Amino acid sequence: MYPEVQLYIDGQWRPSQDGRSLPVIDPATGQTLGSVAHAGIADLDQALAAADKGFKTWRAVSAFDRYKVMRKAAQLMRDRVENIATLMTQEQGKPLAESRAETLAAADIIDWLAEEGRRSYGRIVPSRGQGIEQRVIAEPVGPVAAFTPWNFPINQVVRKLSSALAAGCSIIIKAPEETPASPAELVRAFADAGVPAGVIGLVYGDPAQVSSYLIPHPSIRKITFTGSTPVGKQLAALAGQHMKRATMELGGHAPALVFDDADLDKAVQLLVASKFRNAGQVCVSPTRLLVQRSVFEPFLERFVAQAKKIKVGNGLEEGTTMGPLANDRRVPALESLVNDARTHGATVHIGGKGLAGPGYFFEPTVISGLTREMRLMNEEPFGPVALIVPFDTLDEAIEEANRLPFGLASYAFTASSKTAQALSDRVEAGMLSINHMGIGLPEIPFGGIKDSGYGSEGGTEAIEAYLNTKLVTHLG
Repeated sequence: MYPEVQLYIDGQWRPSQDGRSLPVIDPATGQTLGSVAHAGIADLDQALAAADKGFKTWRAVSAFDRYKVMRKAAQLMRDRVENIATLMTQEQGKPLAESRAETLAAADIIDWLAEEGRRSYGRIVPSRGQGIEQRVIAEPVGPVAAFTPWNFPINQVVRKLSSALAAGCSIIIKAPEETPASPAELVRAFADAGVPAGVIGLVYGDPAQVSSYLIPHPSIRKITFTGSTPVGKQLAALAGQHMKRATMELGGHAPALVFDDADLDKAVQLLVASKFRNAGQVCVSPTRLLVQRSVFEPFLERFVAQAKKIKVGNGLEEGTTMGPLANDRRVPALESLVNDARTHGATVHIGGKGLAGPGYFFEPTVISGLTREMRLMNEEPFGPVALIVPFDTLDEAIEEANRLPFGLASYAFTASSKTAQALSDRVEAGMLSINHMGIGLPEIPFGGIKDSGYGSEGGTEAIEAYLNTKLVTHLG
């Protein structure tokens, strides 16, 4: 049964003070699943007061004891994977196998960052004078406000939550109203593991109201956001006005460069799987597939054939490999982008429209014959739409890869170490994966550059954004 999702404030699960709630819709059927509590200003004030109190408590807990609590939360996620994955598929739509994988990956992220919290080392700096000690200390930055999207309801929360807790911070999470139950279960695992009251707050509500209230509030010392570039720029500007530290993981339009010496079968297999994962609703999804002209036709033929094998349906049904889009707005938005390309001369090989019947389903779509003037070549589709574009030379491929203001993920397939090195040196992106899909592991950086944001939510860099550096110099 899908729950009536509540707020989590000061260690208590409860409805909003004014009793407001929002419906939660199953994107596979268009029917109402349940409801989620809608926080108002009074709820936010309580969450802020609790976060202040929780920070004082949690920062005093040793790194080793924080580690033990977090590791217990990770194990609870593994123990509860089937229930959590089912809730995620109901509210978000992705196939059950993908929901399981996301839930289990969250446990690995918690484990990694729990360990990193034990290794937030300071250092001693040799002094210039006798009797002087110079210590550099890492301290938690303070209460954090986190804003997360619906496409990965747990993954996007767990990176922020685990980094904050490992560093000794408290956190208020503004989770997505479209997919509230699975992040609530993540928070429940931490609560059941023994995180003290006030350390974690979980709220839902009007995104503009919540962000405009939390970010300027003097209690909040750090902002972290995952979402679209336009919204990210607004929140970063607001954080800057109040001198708040910020991590921004924003949109992308990832290029994937396939050279004529690549293993085409491997490239097709990996790119199809990655492109249509979560119905293409992935910030690091390969979107502009740039293929060297001498292998363009065989690549296109194999890619289309592989995409035709995708089974679209309810994520809870056996054999489904691609679920629906997240909401009813996404179908006409994608159709508009595809129709613009078709009108201007592009060839739609498969797909291109929403599927008839209930739910928000869109066909796996492959398009060629594209030009730079088409909207699809400039706007992130955030859906199951693959753009196949030929190139002739390395320079031409890199120029197209770097053309857009985005710089999140990028991919390449080549057998040449010289080409791989040139790509490493010249592709403008926060992440580049060559000959495999190697992005998103807990132990490696995850983040972008340019209009795709700044800061990292993976690797040793993840926890650094939640720590202040303090110098203590002492003449004894």
